[in-house]
Amino acid sequence: MLKRSPANPIITPEMVKPSRPDFQIDGTFNAGVIQFRDQVIMVLRVAESAISCDPDEVIVPTLELGTGGWSLALKHFERDDPDYDFSDPREIKFIKDPRKTFLTSMSHLRLARSANGTDFSVDETPFLAPECRSERFGCEDARITMIEGRYYINYSSVSELGISTSLAVTDDFVTVERLGVIFSPDNRDVCLFPRKIGGLYWALHRPAPLHFGSPNIWAATSPDLIHWGDHRIVAECAATGWESQKIGGGAQMLETEPGWLQVYHGVDDAQRYCLGALLLDHDDPTIVKRRLKVPLLEPTEPYEVHGFFGNVVFACGALIDGHDLHVYYGAADQVMALGTIALGDLWQAFDR
Repeated sequence: MLKRSPANPIITPEMVKPSRPDFQIDGTFNAGVIQFRDQVIMVLRVAESAISCDPDEVIVPTLELGTGGWSLALKHFERDDPDYDFSDPREIKFIKDPRKTFLTSMSHLRLARSANGTDFSVDETPFLAPECRSERFGCEDARITMIEGRYYINYSSVSELGISTSLAVTDDFVTVERLGVIFSPDNRDVCLFPRKIGGLYWALHRPAPLHFGSPNIWAATSPDLIHWGDHRIVAECAATGWESQKIGGGAQMLETEPGWLQVYHGVDDAQRYCLGALLLDHDDPTIVKRRLKVPLLEPTEPYEVHGFFGNVVFACGALIDGHDLHVYYGAADQVMALGTIALGDLWQAFDR
């Protein structure tokens, strides 16, 4: 349903400077988006890997604990090492214990800015870079939500402990304050609401059950944005089709007249990622008022089908501009793209 921008992809790895001369940019994707003064600002996920001159060697960036605290280190792996599985380009698994996994790249968060919402310039240095144990493998997939005049950035913190969700806040996108982990592993795809409901802050989140069940969308409430409870299920996977294996939150919550709008992602049994949409009740966001039966967007374009990890469209940010919804999405874990739809057309699609 989304009309793709003719400028797609709007951000590519070639547009971004590596943070170190011995690193290369693998992906620029899954960015949170907000309107800030006269600019559209992205908090962009930048995935970097270490350059190796030997095609039979993989060098993995990670944080290691030393006498001065956590700092960047490089681990070396030989591709013919029978103890490791290199089949997934995103990770290296120790075969005897798949829990001992390393990522082939390390992600940080970097700002990108645009006056028109399409043409972006990307800062040359990270805005939030990994710095502690919970971020040992990287900082990923940020969402930005303005709450009470401040800009809260929640993001996935990735380490050998699992994937947790951390929170930071900025007033000017110059300085940023880390507030720590707000959802313990494994939990990600957190989408904050921009105001209190019933005197409490609200968020969607996506725990990943280990023993039973599928990853579904839950809601939680908080008195202070740090301590979360009252966890309740909101939406579950479909029995078949494009969202049958897992679903999870996408863009930050958007308040509209028909309800809270959530652009989320769904995954099928072929690990193909599509975008869907929900409308939640204004006063009780655990109530799903409407849910699209067909995808809002599915990967069909070359930059969505082919990339670092293909057949993926994944949104972390969306904006309402007049009567239109602008969805900023990562494609194939490599580039950023933009799609739009008139809100009137979206409301009609919910009724089909």
